[in-house]
Amino acid sequence: MDFFQEEHGVVLVEVVNITRATLKEAEEFKQILLKDIESGWRKIVVDLTDCEFIDSTFLGSLVVSLKRITGLGGDLKLVGFQPTVNMMFQLTRMYRVFETFSSKEEAIKSFV
Repeated sequence: MDFFQEEHGVVLVEVVNITRATLKEAEEFKQILLKDIESGWRKIVVDLTDCEFIDSTFLGSLVVSLKRITGLGGDLKLVGFQPTVNMMFQLTRMYRVFETFSSKEEAIKSFV
């Protein structure tokens, strides 16, 4: 299973259970996040702990989802950066756009 969900009260955690998140997975994950948002979730954490690499299309899926959820008064936060994923966020300056956390528990607590 490439992606799975964990519900923590009013916070939904979407776990990216793949080592490389690329064009192949980007559209599917974007649709999952948009479906979550349409279903009423307004507090979402994306757990990238297992992900060693993300490309620009996957990053774009996260940006589209962030725009959609913030437009509805919610937020999407990220957790679990491997070094190469962190480097991608630094190079693209996306660390300015997304709120990131080192642990899932910290990210969930930040919504309370």
